[in-house]
Amino acid sequence: MLVPSHTFVATAWGALYVGATLILCDIEEESSNVDLADAEGRLDTAVKAIIPVHLYGQPADMAGVMAFAARHRLVVIEDAAQAIGARFDGRRVGTFGLCGCYSFYPAKNLGAAGEAGLIVTADAAIARRLRALRHHAQSERYVHSELGFNYRMEEMQGLILGHKLPLLDSWTNGRRNLARAYHERLAGLPLTLPQVVHDDHVFHLYVVRAKDRDRLREHLRRAGIETGLHYPVPLHAQPALSRFVTDPRSFPVADRYARECLSLPLFVGMTKAQVERVCGAVRGFFS
Repeated sequence: MLVPSHTFVATAWGALYVGATLILCDIEEESSNVDLADAEGRLDTAVKAIIPVHLYGQPADMAGVMAFAARHRLVVIEDAAQAIGARFDGRRVGTFGLCGCYSFYPAKNLGAAGEAGLIVTADAAIARRLRALRHHAQSERYVHSELGFNYRMEEMQGLILGHKLPLLDSWTNGRRNLARAYHERLAGLPLTLPQVVHDDHVFHLYVVRAKDRDRLREHLRRAGIETGLHYPVPLHAQPALSRFVTDPRSFPVADRYARECLSLPLFVGMTKAQVERVCGAVRGFFS
């Protein structure tokens, strides 16, 4: 199963839970999403699926992914955990592949009060199986057709998400406005700013890249500004996944992101004044 190396490790866990072999590939410089040219060079006849990740809220190139998958007869499973509401070519991410997977972890753009998530599919048979698997694989009450799980979302989480869902579009627009404010105020600094590579971005995170990332992060911490690292250890450098890596030096872009990425504060309710405070501290570091 093809998986980009720059992502949260949960993307890989799904493959391993079903006994699949991981084929890790590099990412694109601009989008931070799967590099299909690199993936092409790592393919072999055993590969059956690809998991594009819409990282940080930026849609992957789904036209390219779907053409790639059709050419090689691969199943597409979208990791849209960070990109609910994002669109590619006018269509919601998560709806291109066989399945799309979303996260409602509290810090996500649409977050519950605890662990929660969603899988979407247009395949009726898969939908039936998923509904059964989440409830101990019951094809009918007390009849278990295979190994199942207790993955039912708590009703309280559904209630909270139901109240939040009508606000998602306005929250997303707010995130985009904050990202634009960052872009304007950080322009001209020796930073690599996130680009809207395709036609949409929901800015789950605002991730810049800096050559001197660790010193910049410490400077911001001393100014009372917390930042995040998403993600400082790529999958090809994870001890649990080392058996899938033959050449750890063959992921140059993922390695560069891991060394340089820094997530600046961005959240619903953040004000332009707070953005200015962060940007002022960043400018102070470089001056």
